[in-house]
Amino acid sequence: MLEPPQLDAMWKTNLKATLCEQCDSHYLLPPQLMPFTCPTCFQNQLIDIEVENQPTDLLHHYAPELLLPFTVAEETLHPKIEQFAGRIWFAPGDLTPKTLISRLHRLYLPMWLVDSQVEALWQAEVGFNYEVVSHRDEFDQNSGGWSSQQVTEQRIRWEQRVGRLTRQYDNMMAPALEQHTSLMQRLGEYDLKAAEPFQPDALQQAIIHLPDRPPTDAWSDTVPAFHEAAAEECRQASQADHLRNYRWSSEYRNQHWTLLMLPIYTTYYLDDQQQAHPIFIHGRTGRMSGTLKGSMKRARKIALMIVAVASVIFLMSLILAAASYFMRPLLVLAAIGLLAALVVGMLAITPIIGVWHFNRSQTTD
Repeated sequence: MLEPPQLDAMWKTNLKATLCEQCDSHYLLPPQLMPFTCPTCFQNQLIDIEVENQPTDLLHHYAPELLLPFTVAEETLHPKIEQFAGRIWFAPGDLTPKTLISRLHRLYLPMWLVDSQVEALWQAEVGFNYEVVSHRDEFDQNSGGWSSQQVTEQRIRWEQRVGRLTRQYDNMMAPALEQHTSLMQRLGEYDLKAAEPFQPDALQQAIIHLPDRPPTDAWSDTVPAFHEAAAEECRQASQADHLRNYRWSSEYRNQHWTLLMLPIYTTYYLDDQQQAHPIFIHGRTGRMSGTLKGSMKRARKIALMIVAVASVIFLMSLILAAASYFMRPLLVLAAIGLLAALVVGMLAITPIIGVWHFNRSQTTD
């Protein structure tokens, strides 16, 4: 097991291992950020843990091999956050651009990278492009005669191939988090070709989310990548243009697991019940994702104000109705006032219905 000093030495920076007991997520972060609220669920404060007491297949002690740097500066996110927070009427009091910006933090999400030696027996059909030249005769009514045109057709010649493959494949990727797929659907994918070798300076004031999927679970996600890479190599070795029905019997040896880190920003707001709602921002595109909830408390307050206005109009109408005993023309004004009070009173339900419908239909972006 690894001791904390070894952890710091491997990451080449001072880091503290922590745990969120609410969502059971593990993090590494600079000690100066403690105490710190979980950057994923925002329900509990992170607690210190002893590295040597944690499962080694989940708490990955080694520094990542590759890292995608942030390309969106925090300052450039401010207009996006203002636009995002302004999308909703009757927003909770905590849902303001200023609050969201003040809680903004950098978070790196992990992906597994696996290297492995592969030995396999394979068979497939390989295809070779070739051209067939023929001639087509056509009758031209304008010239009153026949003409011949050359026609070139593209065809594929298929042949069976079998062979033995022995290769070393590096950095095949697999999700290291259970929520990886849902996050990518909400935020958008990353251009993984832009990954750079890990540098400790990139972790300044950043939190590292550690895997919650062990390699034994993630392995099945890497097998299709190995299969695809091997198929392409077999096509190239056959000097073929196409390949189909590729089948193999494979063995994997000397697997080595490392990490690739993906950058996101996290922040949150509290609804009327003081429930935290996370907002995630793609660290390279600035795309935002989060569930917006309207404030029923604010909607009720506005509804009560409208009811108060309707009540005032109603009382004034009653006064005018009473005064019409002495001045008959006031009766018309009283009737108009009563009608206005009824209309205004009916409008009081609009904010409540609007917020209820918005919250009911709202899904995570």
